[in-house]
Amino acid sequence: MAKIILTNEVSGLGAAGDVVEVKSGYARNYLIPRGFAIAWTKGGEKDVEQIRRARRIREIATIEQATAVKAQLAGVKVKLATRAGDAGRLFGSVTPADIAAAIKAAGGPDVDKRRVEIGSPIKTLGSHKVSVRLHPEVEAGLDVEVVAS
Repeated sequence: MAKIILTNEVSGLGAAGDVVEVKSGYARNYLIPRGFAIAWTKGGEKDVEQIRRARRIREIATIEQATAVKAQLAGVKVKLATRAGDAGRLFGSVTPADIAAAIKAAGGPDVDKRRVEIGSPIKTLGSHKVSVRLHPEVEAGLDVEVVAS
């Protein structure tokens, strides 16, 4: 088992700034190389407070705030223009960052790209369901219309 400090939120494991124990192979081969975590050290313990402070600034603090943002998202029609081939397949795929930018461009609230969850990669034109995890207890569903540019 390896003790690590999460630098990003990892589903099923914890949020940024949490100190968790995971299998050493998972930490060494997946979490640390991808930048999701750093190895725990006594000096690294000082970084935890800085990571938590940055998370507190970014996150939605209360359930009331989360439900207000969810209501704002419900009224937003998100249309995302991207390059596509003749058969309706995209050149690449739609990323959570693309969706967060499209929400902002459509007049919606500013959403952190790490909060946008895509079930399976969006690689075709049409309407797709995505969810935005605003708070551990509040999740907003959103329809994203992908059109050819």
